[in-house]
Amino acid sequence: MPLRISNMWLLVNVILILWASCSHGQETCDMPVFVNARLKSGGTRFQLNDQLDFECYDGYESRHGRSMGSIVCSNSGWSDIPMCYESNCRIPQIEKYLIVEPKKEKYKVGDVLKFSCREGLTRVGPDSVQCYYFGWSPNFPTCKELVKSCGTPPQLTNGAVNETKKEKYEHDEVVDYVCNPGFLMKGPNKIQCVDGIWTTLPLCIEARTCGNTPGLAYGYALGSSAPPYHHGDSLEFNCKETFTLTGYRSVTCVGGKWTQLPQCVATNHSGKCKFSQLSGNEVVEFDHNTSISYKCRRRLEYKYSVCINGRWDPEVACPELQTQSCPPPPQIPNAQDMTTTVNYQDGGKISILCQEDYVIQDSEEVVCKGGRWQSIPRCVESERKCGPPPPIANGEIISWPLPVYAPGSSVEYKCQDLYTLWGNRNIICSNGQWSEAPKCLGPCVTSEEIMRTHKIQLRWTDKKRLYLKIGDIVEFMCMYGYNRKTPAYTFRASCQEGNLVYPVCG
Repeated sequence: MPLRISNMWLLVNVILILWASCSHGQETCDMPVFVNARLKSGGTRFQLNDQLDFECYDGYESRHGRSMGSIVCSNSGWSDIPMCYESNCRIPQIEKYLIVEPKKEKYKVGDVLKFSCREGLTRVGPDSVQCYYFGWSPNFPTCKELVKSCGTPPQLTNGAVNETKKEKYEHDEVVDYVCNPGFLMKGPNKIQCVDGIWTTLPLCIEARTCGNTPGLAYGYALGSSAPPYHHGDSLEFNCKETFTLTGYRSVTCVGGKWTQLPQCVATNHSGKCKFSQLSGNEVVEFDHNTSISYKCRRRLEYKYSVCINGRWDPEVACPELQTQSCPPPPQIPNAQDMTTTVNYQDGGKISILCQEDYVIQDSEEVVCKGGRWQSIPRCVESERKCGPPPPIANGEIISWPLPVYAPGSSVEYKCQDLYTLWGNRNIICSNGQWSEAPKCLGPCVTSEEIMRTHKIQLRWTDKKRLYLKIGDIVEFMCMYGYNRKTPAYTFRASCQEGNLVYPVCG
């Protein structure tokens, strides 16, 4: 008797799920394709976690500036492409009116060229460029006798000019942009008038929201609103009694992720901060929560800082009087157009967005440091969709799992009764992998047997067993006739990841 259509679909789905669970992980890796490199170690087929070593051809180097590199066989294939790049940047034909400094026979990755024009001519384009693993960027400038001005700067979708607009802008004038609330800027936030044409606008993309309020051991969020939290939203934290906050008090939702959480440490364990006197070599120590004011050499203004558990907040530092600016940021291959001629100061950052069907590897930002752009990412072709999301102990996925998920897909987890979800409730499929899954942490159960062993009892209740959620605090006291053997603060214990640290009496 033939199967009904509904039963057939069910059978097909079961087969797909079984196929995905079998094909999601792999136990071996085939020989990869080498680019400007050769195999250093032997073998033609590699087991899971095997390392493959390769070496670059003469005149080439890895993107870390080395002549050799290695990749690892993982469940999703090789960890990287065995690729080497030309280690020197060649100078193209330069027009006769352009002056280039410094003049060398070879230019290595990281080298910077500066430009000027002969007297009476105006430079059109950047005043400096940098050598990267993919060549010079941005393009070299030219010299002209006459240059044009620009009209009103263009409108930015989901953003606006961060100043009063004018009807006319001279050559080399710069305009700043900001994105609307809830949108994240990709590319330079400045455009420049270059011989009558504005450089490329940045992009304002809708930023991912952040999930639940992040959990802080021995701490809590102040006046937190209900999730989801949008890009730019901030939360402020405080610590429970007898604990001291260390680090930045607030966290911010940036592109779907929270910035680094502070920590709550026992107040009696808080450290001291060291401060070197600007005159002489004397080092002075300051207690936790002490404020200081100081002044850097050749500076008039005072700076302020607070000692937070052994660290100054903000960091005590006197920057150099002059910081090197970086050339205009690079146009990374396969990234969205971000051509600009604007220089950036030390510490400046620019967020990169890859073209469609490409995903970013390494950092999502380039950083100006010491007069050069660093942390240069790559835009590589995106791999085919994710397999089923990872299971978690004592929890489950709310939706029915699929055999394959498209890039950008998300799933939500929930925990069983009496378990507390720790981490981000939602995970996202990106570049063939799921983001880190949350955990379901069990409750703490006070044990009558352990309390009897430690000669303690519950302070505010006569219950023999008590269930506590993560972060809950319970107070103990010594049984009649016994005295404390551990410090007083241990008698207020906090439930952490299913464990209680019991005090002791004797």
